[in-house]
Amino acid sequence: MPTSLLWFRRDLRLGDHPALLAALEAAGPQGAVLPLFVVDPALWRPSGAPRRQFLRDCLAVLREDLGGALVIRGGDPAGVVPALAREIGATTVHVSADTGPYGRRRDAAVERALGATPLVRTGSPYAVTPGRITKSDGSPFRVFSPFARAWRAHGRRAPAPRPAVVPWLTGTASDDLPPAQDLGGVRLPAAGEDAALAAWGRFREERLPDYPGTRNRPDTDGTSRLSAYLKYGCVHPRTLLADLDRTDGEEPEPVRRFTDELAWREFYADVVWHRPESVREPLDPRTGAIPYDSGPAADELFAAWAQGRTGYPIVDAGMRQLLGEAYVHNRVRMIVASFLVKDLHLDWRRGARYFLQHLVDGDLASNNHGWQWVAGTGTDASPYYRVFDPTRQGRQFDPEGDYVRRWVPELRDLPAAHVHEPWLAPGGVPAGYPEPVVEHAAEREVALARYQRVRSA
Repeated sequence: MPTSLLWFRRDLRLGDHPALLAALEAAGPQGAVLPLFVVDPALWRPSGAPRRQFLRDCLAVLREDLGGALVIRGGDPAGVVPALAREIGATTVHVSADTGPYGRRRDAAVERALGATPLVRTGSPYAVTPGRITKSDGSPFRVFSPFARAWRAHGRRAPAPRPAVVPWLTGTASDDLPPAQDLGGVRLPAAGEDAALAAWGRFREERLPDYPGTRNRPDTDGTSRLSAYLKYGCVHPRTLLADLDRTDGEEPEPVRRFTDELAWREFYADVVWHRPESVREPLDPRTGAIPYDSGPAADELFAAWAQGRTGYPIVDAGMRQLLGEAYVHNRVRMIVASFLVKDLHLDWRRGARYFLQHLVDGDLASNNHGWQWVAGTGTDASPYYRVFDPTRQGRQFDPEGDYVRRWVPELRDLPAAHVHEPWLAPGGVPAGYPEPVVEHAAEREVALARYQRVRSA
């Protein structure tokens, strides 16, 4: 009986899954498809507990959706995948293409180890696979806006149909699910494809119409919260875009704002495709030469930031949300990142690593390039001298202080007039809440002076 092996990675779903259709076609009418997930230590070890647990939950749902057929194996894929292919006599191995630095190396090693058995790449986790959009001269985009215009003009395939029946191969030995993680009370989103589609449906019907006005407001439930589902491929971005397509080609403002966020995700993946070293090193070597502080005092400041004890309410609320929900509102991610890099003068890579340890939606390209955008070392078309004022940001995007009060209980009794500047409250800073660890205006000048030195060097 012809057998094809479908190796799931960042595509934990059955709908809009081109690699599944390719595996089904390769098996033929008399064949079967074996579904596999490899728990790769190279990816499992550096993942924080929230990502590990969410992956475990998604695998549990996928196994149920497959009627128990999912085979889970642990180890280096370069050994595990070829061994299983030989074990079941697979004629082909099918995957969604991985365009990340590690994924490309891993898949090349698996391909070599498979020998004569083809590793067939069909589709990717993106609406437009990274590397396909370039400038007219063939060079990659370095700025988001022109990339987004090209991305929209490029077009995309229609969502792949979900097969009515798949002859899954059963009876192959499988490991257990990965171990459950101790989350310390953190509640994660519901896992799996159905949960992702339900979350999308709620956002599309209830919150998308107001998205332009609410997307930057952490005090309002205005965003999609789809990032974890996109990270693990419980839903494909092409599915979302197809749901929003209009026959007249006109995008209403809410739709354009939302699809811009999907374009940012694809832009950062494209940057990493062309510059894989940029997940670890500054994309711009000039601003990458700006010195950062280190030593015991810097470590104390980092700890205050990580624990939400900086004395700046919007920063502390964001960091406590990270620890409480394994998630941070996107506007607040920028605020806390700017504070770490430009108020505390600490290396963006330190913050990026901390985020990846605690975020359920931690995606290497989006996370690390988001940090570089704020740090001024990445794709930002504006210069380094953008420094977020945490007090002003809090007033603008959390005007009544509801977000701060939700996450910083020490400030729950302060009125809106003082919740973002508790040091100005009539009774002073409430008991239990720290004084500001630095003075923003002074540290802004330090950051700008460091920028000027490397600019003029």
